[in-house]
Amino acid sequence: MASMKAIKKRITSVNNTKKIMKAMNLVAASKLQKAKSRLDDIRPMYSDIKKVMENIRAGVSDEMQIPFAEDREVKNVLYIVLTSDRGLCGSFNATVSKEALAYVDAQKDKSAKIIAVGSKGWDYFRRRGKEIVHRCEGASEASSFADAEALGYRIADMYSSGEVDEVYIIYSHFESVLTHIPYIEKLLPLRMADSENFDAGSFTMSYDPDIKTFITHAVPMYLNVTIFGAMMESAVCEQASRMTSMDSATRNATDILDDLTLEYNRKRQGMITQEITEIVSGANAQQ
Repeated sequence: MASMKAIKKRITSVNNTKKIMKAMNLVAASKLQKAKSRLDDIRPMYSDIKKVMENIRAGVSDEMQIPFAEDREVKNVLYIVLTSDRGLCGSFNATVSKEALAYVDAQKDKSAKIIAVGSKGWDYFRRRGKEIVHRCEGASEASSFADAEALGYRIADMYSSGEVDEVYIIYSHFESVLTHIPYIEKLLPLRMADSENFDAGSFTMSYDPDIKTFITHAVPMYLNVTIFGAMMESAVCEQASRMTSMDSATRNATDILDDLTLEYNRKRQGMITQEITEIVSGANAQQ
């Protein structure tokens, strides 16, 4: 059994770890509040832009060849996977990475290319032998619109040049502090409106000078805003997951400290009882 000295040393070690976990919990809570505020600001804009782009071809003749919306034979698929650069955030990285891998493996007849946003995702897919065409670090927590803009233009060029035929973005969608849902969203080609459910009377658009020119200039903006929105969603999920993980770790450390303190007190009481017994025995022997 462990000695009192060893138990006391372990109590000190666990107590120091508990302090670190508590500090990380407070930092994550502060970052979560800031990230959630940024997400609330951007959500209405990127939701509206996605609705516009999804309905962009409503009422347009099928014979018209629309850029970024034409039907192709899909041979190469690009997946943008959003993870974090750091760990200690529970199952956040594992959940979205496994979801992405399962979707990629399900499309075995198509060549998969991956853009890894976050070092954890890059490492996950690298170890599984997937083709990573671009790696983006430092954008998981301190993401800016410039990061999304650079990715958006890169993706638009890859699609326009025929390097890829479909583009998907895979990220964690924030529902609540405890609920993060992996989302797989198709970016390109543009999804067309469902003519059966579409109400033409409530959606009227005119294009200047024409729809092709409009889409050519609008799609990069759509990609930039959508990617930035996904980055914000992922950042909030990361901080929420880290906060709950550190809170759980702090509670576990408290439970371990209680058990170690109880064990230390029992050993101490046993030693005191033994010393008293020896003293009484010695006194009785001298009588």
